[in-house]
Amino acid sequence: MKIALSAIILCLCAVACIDADGLQDGTRPPERGLISPPSVTPIPTYASPPTITPLPEFQLAPTITPMPQFQSAPTYAPPPTITPMPQYQPPPTITPIPKRGDSKPTEPLQRLGVTRAFPTLSFDEPVALAFPDDGSNIGFVVEKRGRIFALIADDDAELFLDIRDRVRDRGNEEGLLGLAFDPDFSANRHFYVYYTASGPRRSVISRFSATPDDATRADHDSEKLILEVEQPYSNHNGGQILFGPDGFLYAGLGDGGGAGDPKSNGQNLGTLLGTILRLDVSTLDSTGAYAIPPDNPFVGVEGARPEIWAYGLRNPWRFTFDRDTGDLWAADVGQNAFEEIDLIRPGLNYGWSVMEGEECFRRSSHPCDASGLEPPITVYGRDGGCSVTGGYVYRGSRLPTLYGAYTYADFCTGKIWAIRYDGSGVTESIELADTQLNISSFAEDPNGELYILDLDGRIYAFSG
Repeated sequence: MKIALSAIILCLCAVACIDADGLQDGTRPPERGLISPPSVTPIPTYASPPTITPLPEFQLAPTITPMPQFQSAPTYAPPPTITPMPQYQPPPTITPIPKRGDSKPTEPLQRLGVTRAFPTLSFDEPVALAFPDDGSNIGFVVEKRGRIFALIADDDAELFLDIRDRVRDRGNEEGLLGLAFDPDFSANRHFYVYYTASGPRRSVISRFSATPDDATRADHDSEKLILEVEQPYSNHNGGQILFGPDGFLYAGLGDGGGAGDPKSNGQNLGTLLGTILRLDVSTLDSTGAYAIPPDNPFVGVEGARPEIWAYGLRNPWRFTFDRDTGDLWAADVGQNAFEEIDLIRPGLNYGWSVMEGEECFRRSSHPCDASGLEPPITVYGRDGGCSVTGGYVYRGSRLPTLYGAYTYADFCTGKIWAIRYDGSGVTESIELADTQLNISSFAEDPNGELYILDLDGRIYAFSG
């Protein structure tokens, strides 16, 4: 009993000593019920969520939304659809065919006669007659030797320009060959001529100006050279110049002459010979030179002259635009067998000297390769003549049976024909007249009425 009591007392003393030590350290021993909680595992477990993985994933979402793609759309829509429009301006000459439906109904073609248009006037080898679009209705007659006369009245012609001192006309196909008035002639007084010259033998296209106070008087000293092309021979000079409905100047050059295209110019895009050219002459005063229309078919083509509109021509003797449709019609003089009429389209190859008319030019046991060559609209052989002269699609009002028909003639026989074309083929053809004239050219006045020029000096018109 005493032993047990002593043990209890010892235990109590030990506890008292422990409490006293704790108080001396400034610490208090934990109570029995609070010893295990210090680990408090829920707090560390809750501390890990600050990484909150969903937050970074939520921040990535803006890059996935379609907003950036939607913002790019406004910059894409306007510019590409607007920029092509300026480049579409020039092609009025490329898109005339759809306008065919605008033509009024036509009557069947009938034979016509011809009569003197200016009975008291005669000229020295007239090769062209042109009318400026200035409301004056004054025509200007071009003489091959180098003079131009203004038709002041039916019985009065006054000298407009004399450049015989610059023109070479020794060959049958040389001389002052073409005349075209600027579309804005009434304001700027500019007109353009095509002639052959010597030293070296060459074709020249240049601009002159009429005097400011008198549109029927040219300034002899106002010449501004536009283009010179050296000619290897005296024949096949072409010579036609005119402004198209697009405001550009078109010019025709032959293959350089000599029988059978000896220089192979007809199929050579590196030369201007054997082609129809298309030039922008509106830049002459600002830059001193012509410009190339950007939609010319050979712009940017390696080895090709960018001035070229069409090629593969032997000697285009007169080409004209249909004033209703804009179609460009050309007559190409043949070599030995065929004369042809062509519809000129940009970039097309009209076949010379692979083809003459619809036949291979160099006949052999092996047929020529006509692939990629544009065939003529119509041809005639030596039974019809020897040298074609191109005319116009008639759009006047005086001859209803001729309306909408293309007229052309032969220089050697004086025969005149007319054809109608529907876009795929000739639908009507007739010999209009057998005149016995040496028809050097046709002309169209501001009213769409046609004239016929005889190299012997007289000018004629159709009679019903």
